[in-house]
Amino acid sequence: QSCLSRQQLLAAIRQLQQLLKGQETRFSEGLRTVRSRLSTIHASLAKATSEPPAATCPALQAPADGRKFGTKNLVDHEVHFACDPGFQLQGSSTRICQANGSWTGQEARCTEISECSSSPCQNGGTCLEGLKHFKCLCPLQWTRTTSQHQAQTPPTWSVTDDPAFSRQPRCAQIAQTQQCSCDPGFHMSGTASNGICQDLDECEVYQQEGGPRLCAHICVNVPGSFHCSCPTGYVLLGNGKSCEDIDECSLSQDNCTSGSICINTWGGFQCVTPQCPPAAGNVSYIKTSPFKCERNPCPMESRSCHQAPKTISFHYLPLPSKLQTPAPLFRMATAAAPGRLGPDSLRFGIVGGNDRGHFVVQRSDRHTGELLLVQSLQGPRTIHVDVDMAEYLDRVFQAKHLSKITLFVSAYEF
Repeated sequence: QSCLSRQQLLAAIRQLQQLLKGQETRFSEGLRTVRSRLSTIHASLAKATSEPPAATCPALQAPADGRKFGTKNLVDHEVHFACDPGFQLQGSSTRICQANGSWTGQEARCTEISECSSSPCQNGGTCLEGLKHFKCLCPLQWTRTTSQHQAQTPPTWSVTDDPAFSRQPRCAQIAQTQQCSCDPGFHMSGTASNGICQDLDECEVYQQEGGPRLCAHICVNVPGSFHCSCPTGYVLLGNGKSCEDIDECSLSQDNCTSGSICINTWGGFQCVTPQCPPAAGNVSYIKTSPFKCERNPCPMESRSCHQAPKTISFHYLPLPSKLQTPAPLFRMATAAAPGRLGPDSLRFGIVGGNDRGHFVVQRSDRHTGELLLVQSLQGPRTIHVDVDMAEYLDRVFQAKHLSKITLFVSAYEF
């Protein structure tokens, strides 16, 4: 009674035949794919060995205080150079790679433009360098651009109530006339017979005149000069004006506890602990990496489970205050696994957050969407925005992926 009947045996044999046929088809397809890839590799190797290697020139670097345009160092390719504002180019602005492996022209260098080198200020005026211009700070009785004409009202940019900011002038008898002058950063106050050199408050001068900012953050006046300072979490760069963020996370200067992750921000750091959402009904998640959760398999009959996000990822973005808009912040994309038919359409949307009005989502190509900041953000503040990407195949919903994005907006614009 336990033996199979003839019909049952024939059905089992047919099922095995179909299974073997399917396996044979997949095996043949795999062999064809491997054979095709081997042919491609062989052809590229044969071409590489038959063609002589192209001549190259040594790689050129951008000059200090300048920029380089062009990355190729092959024969007949050009590289161009330009200097930052306030600097002028010395050498060749364009260099071409020659067949002998050398570049045409001379090495490009950027030198600072000195508007004061021609001593444009008269009558004891002090010249201050500016961005593409100079400024004459004149003695009390002189005014105008180059200190040519006498003035009636005293200036307001000198420090007079601190003896550290006053010095005796340097005087000499020339042709029966006594002529006095001050060190750079000081100007003459009083008459020629009893004058004294008062410090110029460069911070006050440039703030009043609306000229270029001397410092990225705070300007501090000192006798004869000034220096810049940066807020906590930044370090002053070598140019003495700009501030650079300190990466507390990479330098192990954070105080994040075990189990939390350090995220460097502009001027500080944040300790974060991404958590998967708690189980609800048939929907539950498991953490597969520090910043990603994946949904556990759904029961076949549970529609709500299949509609829930298949993956949830966490992203943390530091931003400076008042970032110029529109600014792309984040991209979402999909890619089909080998042997699996990928989605033929995607839909993107903002589905949550505490300040969604500052953002829009747009499609950048067929398989990619990006989150754009369209309204500038004033820091310091923390903003959350949730973006999802739904996959469709033949207009049938396949899966959804959720990205939870946290923006740490700095208090400063640098």
